[in-house]
Amino acid sequence: MTLNVLFLGDIVGRPGRRAVALFLEQNKEDFDLIIANAENASGGLGVTPKNARQLKNLGIDVLTSGNHIWKYREIYDFLDTHTWLVRPLNYPNAPGQGYTIVNTSKSRVLIISLQGRTYMEPIDCPFQCVDNLLKNLDFNGPILVDFHAEASSEKRAMGVFLTKRASAVLGTHTHIQTNDAQILDDFTGYIADAGMCGPKDSVLGMDKEIVLERFLFKRPVKFKLADGPLQINGVRVKIDVSSNRCVDISTVQRIFSK
Repeated sequence: MTLNVLFLGDIVGRPGRRAVALFLEQNKEDFDLIIANAENASGGLGVTPKNARQLKNLGIDVLTSGNHIWKYREIYDFLDTHTWLVRPLNYPNAPGQGYTIVNTSKSRVLIISLQGRTYMEPIDCPFQCVDNLLKNLDFNGPILVDFHAEASSEKRAMGVFLTKRASAVLGTHTHIQTNDAQILDDFTGYIADAGMCGPKDSVLGMDKEIVLERFLFKRPVKFKLADGPLQINGVRVKIDVSSNRCVDISTVQRIFSK
């Protein structure tokens, strides 16, 4: 029996939420489990409880996150009471939890959120944290990891570290979908970055002219979300539930008019 999973890259602001709504309206019945990174879903930075609920109501089963999850203070208590929104496991003494277990029609699935440290905050080691979790958690089923990290080397290292332990290691954070979707050691699905759901004609979802001004003149500017056509980036992962092995991983790309 094969578990069909959709994993969507970083959802950026209202345009990203709109793109996800359009895509899931047409395609959500094709998947047994839908996961998305929502750390930029509100205004392009952070996620509010209102927007988290909106995404959940669209049919997303689990929302993962990253370093921007702490933008809105009201999300702190929300994390403690809504296990379908997870923060990175390796934040020390933080609200909420870094993993969740969901029941699908085919299998129980463990979803873990991790955050890298290279060029990012020096939080607890993601390798040691996930290793300790897997050693101490009594779980037998597919395991999916969202590794929210900057450096492709750190992401690849995590994929190697979790080969044959996780069914898939899926990178987020850079908002650029990479061309390295593959199965490691005939077991673990991997991609360095799933990409972004949001404005297509942009720089990481933001207005390109404003971003260019920042690079050219190095003076503070206020970013705003870009306008125009919308894009969906993600990956489709197929897992054999009898062995927890990934049998196929492929990128998902779709463009919608505004």
